[in-house]
Amino acid sequence: MTVLEAADRAATFVPHAFPEQTVDLGEVRMNYAVAGDPSLPALLLIPGQSESWWGYEAAMPLLAEHFRVYAVDLRGQGRSTWTPGRYTIDNFGNDLVRFIDLVIGRETLVSGMSSGGVLSAWLSAYAKPGQIRAAVWEDPPLFSSQTAPAIGQSIHQAIGPIFAAWNKWLGDQWSIGDWAGLMRAMPTEIPMPMLVNLAAMIPPDPGADPDAGPADGVPQNLREYDPEWGRAFVSGTATASCDHVTMLEQVRVPVLLTHHFRTVDAATGRLVGAASDDQARRAQEIVAAAGGRIDYRSFPDAPHSMHEHLPQQYVGVVLDFVTTLDR
Repeated sequence: MTVLEAADRAATFVPHAFPEQTVDLGEVRMNYAVAGDPSLPALLLIPGQSESWWGYEAAMPLLAEHFRVYAVDLRGQGRSTWTPGRYTIDNFGNDLVRFIDLVIGRETLVSGMSSGGVLSAWLSAYAKPGQIRAAVWEDPPLFSSQTAPAIGQSIHQAIGPIFAAWNKWLGDQWSIGDWAGLMRAMPTEIPMPMLVNLAAMIPPDPGADPDAGPADGVPQNLREYDPEWGRAFVSGTATASCDHVTMLEQVRVPVLLTHHFRTVDAATGRLVGAASDDQARRAQEIVAAAGGRIDYRSFPDAPHSMHEHLPQQYVGVVLDFVTTLDR
């Protein structure tokens, strides 16, 4: 299938507070924004599924006081290349290895959220020697983004139904685009425990004006997202070559795992949240048993994306972790 570049989707985008740049990584052209003095330590920010780099827009000025900040669009999101049939954790991760080499060019701290948090873990394990100083895993779906995890709920018992609905009604590369149909289908296609708790996990955009949104109601972040991502995770093709136990056993840099809102429905066992307590505990056990350092901080009242909804708290958490690295 043909890749889609930003130029093919030019009418999709809106201006943001930071200038955007593009680097050619070979298969993809990766879009990114930069903030902070070049002399400061490097920090790479990796967004979650359905999030473009500007999900970090509120946190970036705060981070830029301490870091040279690089926030990216992963392939299939934002202004980066859409690559049908090529959405896998390993491909995302290798894109970031190339980005660090070609754009950052030195050792970097990395912080990723949700699927980006899994990629932060991937870089902690598989990046080239000397690329990663340390990593923040912001509420990652460890184990729960797999179809057959070693512990706990699979993606089908967690966020999977939402990804499946996005793909069903919007289509690969927005080939269907039936937003109204998606809205009508949500109450029947999304399990009730998730519908009830979704606003606690993923609150509305904190800066959005409900009276100034698009006429069709489609959020800007989803306009910039290829729904084939969701199908790749629900089918298991995105994670098939990246077993989480194996990845966690390979972690060789200090990491911080933050764990946000989560609840397990007593009647169905369904998880609403990125990972259950059992899954977060097992991740810590695996990293520690392999000789790695993993710090854990629980924020059960925080939304999934702390960096977007609670940027000052997020920056404080990152800085608190960084101050421990040279001890």
